Amino acid sequence: MTAAVAPSIFHADSLDLRFVPREWSFATQRRAEIDAFFAQLQAQQPALWNGRVLMMHDFALDNGVMHGSFLQTDYASFAAWQRWKLPPASVYDCFGSAAIQSADGAFLVGVMGAHTLNAGHLYFPCGTPDPNDIAQGRVDFDFSLRRELKEETGLNAAEFTDEPGWTVVVDCPLIAVIKVMRSALDAEPLRARILANIAREKQPELADIRIVRSVADFVPMMREFVKAFLTHWFATA
Repeated sequence: MTAAVAPSIFHADSLDLRFVPREWSFATQRRAEIDAFFAQLQAQQPALWNGRVLMMHDFALDNGVMHGSFLQTDYASFAAWQRWKLPPASVYDCFGSAAIQSADGAFLVGVMGAHTLNAGHLYFPCGTPDPNDIAQGRVDFDFSLRRELKEETGLNAAEFTDEPGWTVVVDCPLIAVIKVMRSALDAEPLRARILANIAREKQPELADIRIVRSVADFVPMMREFVKAFLTHWFATA
């Protein structure tokens, strides 16, 4: 049995992400299976919508710059690829993510709602990039993560102080591009504020907010990229 490979972590000073469309053979060749799968999934979770999403098909790091090229596909194909245990498909699940840090040094993570694809899992605010994140041929992760931050927590990016650059967690074929965003509030009042925002929504993406002060606060439903980032952070802070 092959041992699991731990995620790798590196710092990127800047991002050079481009929209370079091409066919995704996985989505084309397994179209009938994907459509049948997603119809069944929607019957179980009617809130799921088959919109358009972006997936990375080329990736490199050069002199502190992360380069990447993205194609466009449908959410049904992306969801099927995820649920089918990420079979080799010549793509990466690459997305921007906001690591919310409180003034007293804790991190806040969200518990995904029951109506979402990854119900019960713990994440930083994030989301699969989509065509709205494309501007002049580039994929804007700054815009993407700020949108997700607002949608999931009700907080505006202007309320935070951003850490320079990005922390990139590579857990192939998943690549999380993480921006640390520091709040002026301590963890408990910050959590309370987010929960109040969530309570005002009819169908919020998040069901709860958890405070993480050390690796002792990790739980099994926390995604591996979040654990890898936080383990690295707490070890080097």
